[in-house]
Amino acid sequence: MARRLWCMLVKEFLQMLRDPRMRVVVFGTPVIQMTIMAFALTTDVTDIRLAVLDRDRTPASRELIADFTASGYFHIATWLESEEEIAPLLDRARARAVLHIPAGFAADLHSGRTATAQLLTDGTDSNSTSIVQGYAGYILADYNDRMQKTRLAQKGITTPPVQIEAAPRAWYNPNQESRFYYVPSLIATMLFIFSLLLTSIGIVREKEIGTIEQVMVTPIRRLEFILGKTIPYMLTGYVSMTFMLLVAYIVFSVEVRGSLTLLYLLTGIYLAGNLGIALIISTTAHTQQQALLTSFLVLMPSVMLSGFLFPVTNMPELVRLATAGNPMRWYLDILRGIVMKEVGVAALWPAIAMQCGLSVTFLAVAVSRFKKTLS
Repeated sequence: MARRLWCMLVKEFLQMLRDPRMRVVVFGTPVIQMTIMAFALTTDVTDIRLAVLDRDRTPASRELIADFTASGYFHIATWLESEEEIAPLLDRARARAVLHIPAGFAADLHSGRTATAQLLTDGTDSNSTSIVQGYAGYILADYNDRMQKTRLAQKGITTPPVQIEAAPRAWYNPNQESRFYYVPSLIATMLFIFSLLLTSIGIVREKEIGTIEQVMVTPIRRLEFILGKTIPYMLTGYVSMTFMLLVAYIVFSVEVRGSLTLLYLLTGIYLAGNLGIALIISTTAHTQQQALLTSFLVLMPSVMLSGFLFPVTNMPELVRLATAGNPMRWYLDILRGIVMKEVGVAALWPAIAMQCGLSVTFLAVAVSRFKKTLS
């Protein structure tokens, strides 16, 4: 068995790496795509273009405007003279937000009445809009607190009334930087895409050019064939993952906080499950086009229902149950747990158990479907 398996492995490596373009696809493309997409995929909202309509023109209104610019999130793109300028400005996307301070703002503030300041935002991007409004909310709350203390001090009250002050803190990502979320997720996505596509298309290509017939007439067993097909792609997956982790650390400062050994071990289980799916696809497809289309039918739902872009907990119950059969969902839990949370098997065992069960199931189905016939 060992000799037959070794010969199969040598054949697979030679066939996979003899083409220089294939070497670039296997080792270079996942790293390049991960890097580009990590720069593009970000929910961090900075350098917000702010338009200001100050109808009050008092020291109080100027102080509020200065708070916005001093926050580091907003910069003034233009000054407005009338409300009629607001709609055309937002229509042309020349500003992402408009700060409207009405006349009488300072008078209301100093008299103890409620002073209003309106923030208009471009709601076409709901996620960015909520973040911009959150920034503005913090700035206005700080301004309001400062004005309240000043007013009390003018009345001779040096001790402000007792208040409850929230002290929020993000436990694993204190600055809420999206790169710590998206970069590990992109590593999982690239591993899934390329292990699925390369393996399924590689096997079907042998059917088209007829080289698989030479394998059929050998005494190789089904399990040896499956191992011979999965081990080379698993090893190349490990190489790609190592490069991606290096890029994540060097370029994005994302480091593996937990056990690197545990991460590599569980990545092998994840890759084995992906390759099992690819082998199942290859047994049903007769051409590379069929394999490619079938792979895309699997890829899109797997990525969308993995928790990469949308939290699984927010999905309807039936969809949530369907995600249990998605290996990428459980690997994302494992990857984020080890990379960001520095947790081990004790915290990750449900995801590990599901990952192992899915990998064994997919490989078992692939072995059972492989037949040494060409019918």
